[in-house]
Amino acid sequence: MNVLVIGGGQAGLAAGYHLRNAGLTFLIVDAAARVGDSWRQRYASLTLFTPRQYSALPGLALGGNREQYPTRDEFADYLETYASTFSLPLRLGTRVVRLTRTGQCEFAALLDNGATIEASRVIIATGGFQVPLIPPISKGFGMAVKQLTADTYNAPSRVASGPVLVVGDGASGRDIAAELASFHPTMLATGKPRKLFPERILGKSVWWWLDLLGLLRAAPDSLIGRKMRKADAFPDRDRGIASLERLGVRMTPRLTEASGSVAIFQDGSTAEVSTVIWSVGYRDNSSWVQIPGATQGGAFLHVEGRSPVPGLYFVGRSWQRNRASALVMGVGRDAEIIVSQIMGQYEHAIAADGQAWRRA
Repeated sequence: MNVLVIGGGQAGLAAGYHLRNAGLTFLIVDAAARVGDSWRQRYASLTLFTPRQYSALPGLALGGNREQYPTRDEFADYLETYASTFSLPLRLGTRVVRLTRTGQCEFAALLDNGATIEASRVIIATGGFQVPLIPPISKGFGMAVKQLTADTYNAPSRVASGPVLVVGDGASGRDIAAELASFHPTMLATGKPRKLFPERILGKSVWWWLDLLGLLRAAPDSLIGRKMRKADAFPDRDRGIASLERLGVRMTPRLTEASGSVAIFQDGSTAEVSTVIWSVGYRDNSSWVQIPGATQGGAFLHVEGRSPVPGLYFVGRSWQRNRASALVMGVGRDAEIIVSQIMGQYEHAIAADGQAWRRA
């Protein structure tokens, strides 16, 4: 097999689309039972924060009002339709438990059922949101406090009665706090100062402006890219602090300590809590990649999706090439570039083989 794609979400499917167009043999494997399940398992009210016109993969539009935002289940179903439309070869319910290198550019993926898949090239498309971070401070809460993450939280009805503390005021943290406030006393612990940009400017989606001005294409190490990464801004869809407070969310300073059922904040204030929902980011799950030079400190190593290990690639990493890389709108272009690099290697190898044959 030419290429094994590990991960069947939007990044893996975009890679599959371009691999099929390139005429390479490939297989996409994913641990989920259905395409799109990684979305279906998130909290029920989740929507993408890019409008439909900026939330489609190459070759297939996302139906509906292009100015509105696709829901969790809508986008999951779109991914399933995408895989079917382009007849992408998928093996679902299949987890890769170990990836090793068996030759100069040969890889072996051990599956959870004991089988092995061999491939000349591997694209890891498991995304940048793999294992939710739970800070050490969590150990200070007692057994009576239920602790969830943005991944394990589903809906207000499934949260026990009593005060809820959401830790982390990114997009997911604010969404969760906003919907909980109608059902539970809800606090949102903030972190670094965060800027939100307006949802629309002069009647146009802010994403239209960001695309027009080239900001979504700014490289991560460029001056603009560094400023964007530091700001870590997202659209203000009624999720500013004033809006959250109107909904009944109590804003608190950074959480610094926990003792039993008491949360202690940076300014010395305290609050009793029944449930804590951690929404403070993610880390890589790289333990299954057992290839020297592929990781460092548990994080995947790559430059614009190309690993220092020959033949190993990534698609769907946050800031892989630019701000759009972690968004649906950018993953298709990143996949196209990675597949073109793989094709270039194959064409070079074929040319080299031809020259060796002629010399013989």
